[in-house]
Amino acid sequence: MTELTLLQAKTIADAALAAARQAGYQPMAVVVLDASGNLKVALREDGASMFRVDVATGKTWAAIGMGAASRMLAQRAKDNPNFFVTLAATAKGRFLPQTGAVLIKDGAGAVLGGVGASGGTGDEDEAICIAGVLAAGLAHG
Repeated sequence: MTELTLLQAKTIADAALAAARQAGYQPMAVVVLDASGNLKVALREDGASMFRVDVATGKTWAAIGMGAASRMLAQRAKDNPNFFVTLAATAKGRFLPQTGAVLIKDGAGAVLGGVGASGGTGDEDEAICIAGVLAAGLAHG
């Protein structure tokens, strides 16, 4: 598999929001981007603030751009803040190294895209992203 399909992206987003509802989290937004950082799906639940889609997109865009889950990027940003400030500026504000996004991978480990969420804590956001990826039968990283 070399490309994330729309059906897979929709499955990921729907399953992520279902996991958020089951866990009783605050209203969420989930964004799925392809391997080039282009939008496949964006969903914002009723009651989620207007910033949620933008934050979820920024987390996902950073994960794809750096080839690592945003949890890892958040730690790297603590260790090298000037580099990450420069990346954010270079990316015109689209780069958010905050926990809450994971890579979407096929069975061979190829990156197909990423999924990010916003609305809960970073751990909650990440957990629903992982649930979405697994529901689609794909791997995360």
